[in-house]
Amino acid sequence: MGDRAMGASATGMSDPQDTATLAEALIACPSVTPAAGLVFDCLEQMLAPLGFVVHRRISGEAPDGPVENLFAIRQGPAGGRHFAFAGHVDVVPPGEGWASAPFAPEVRGELLYGRGAVDMKGAVAAMVAAAQAIPADAGTISFIITGDEEGPARFGTLALMDQMRELGAIPDLCLVGEPTSVNRLGDMMKIGRRGSLNSWLEVDGVQGHVAYPHLADNPCTRLVALLAELDALELDRGTDWFQPSNLEITDLEVGNPATNVIPAAARARISIRFNDLHSGASLSARIDEIAARHGAHARTVISGEPFLTQPGAFSAMVAAAIEAETGLTPEQSTTGGTSDARFLKDFCPVIEFGLCNATMHKRDEAVAIPDLDALARIYRRVALAALA
Repeated sequence: MGDRAMGASATGMSDPQDTATLAEALIACPSVTPAAGLVFDCLEQMLAPLGFVVHRRISGEAPDGPVENLFAIRQGPAGGRHFAFAGHVDVVPPGEGWASAPFAPEVRGELLYGRGAVDMKGAVAAMVAAAQAIPADAGTISFIITGDEEGPARFGTLALMDQMRELGAIPDLCLVGEPTSVNRLGDMMKIGRRGSLNSWLEVDGVQGHVAYPHLADNPCTRLVALLAELDALELDRGTDWFQPSNLEITDLEVGNPATNVIPAAARARISIRFNDLHSGASLSARIDEIAARHGAHARTVISGEPFLTQPGAFSAMVAAAIEAETGLTPEQSTTGGTSDARFLKDFCPVIEFGLCNATMHKRDEAVAIPDLDALARIYRRVALAALA
């Protein structure tokens, strides 16, 4: 594990950069998850001249590590408030068939193309642009940037949070730049997320000839019955802020090449996205109980717990900033997948807001350059209001 810090004396960009230029620089750094090295060099060169002390640390071991992360902080006046921007610079693999090279940013019309333009190097660039326009004496600002949000995330934001505890740098409020907008920039923000778990189910049987079933024990029969019971569960009907929890069967495996053999084992996997009527532990226990009745074994991994930042001063602050720049009143939503906000909510109230998500993880991912500029202005408004 390594750790180093760099202050404002570092060489790098010293003049204010427009948001698109910052985004292009980040996109040009290939950073398929887990990201390391060059993309963090680039971000460090953006932040250090603005007065941020930049901490970079590599954490974890194989198979889910090592992972590089970055925490940068610019201290404001003593006793002032601390506002954090959070996000990630790792991206999913680009795949084939792009109209232009995925890590060679290209502007065509008003669109900037490249892997990460939306998810979420564009938002990180907007955060940097916002920080450029915030006076150093306004308050303490930090950047919580991981290289492993798109992957297992074991040594990403969780490791950053450990480092922040060591530094005594816990923010009062945090904004995560995930792409939350749907049809237009500003039409949706996230005030919470459902929890997530995956469970691997295995039923052991006794292999035998299909003509002599009394001499065997068919695991497929018991697995089908187990999955039918799980699939029939009505976990809940939703809440005021969350949609109903849902359980989905995501894999079935027997691997039996013979047509006349009862297999020795059968396996399946389920995934549950759950609201705040449940916990990962309560659902795991329920799966174990149902699996045991069918003679099955269950191994459950909880990816994150549900959370809700109750509508109030912070959400109103973010909504006001969005409306001031876009004219839209954002929907306050908890829909979609998980994000690293599921970890950061243990520090402080956290809200997610970012670009339109239509092209994230897709071929020819692209962001509208006017949206980048507007997002930077929104982030600046939110930060100034949070620090006031």
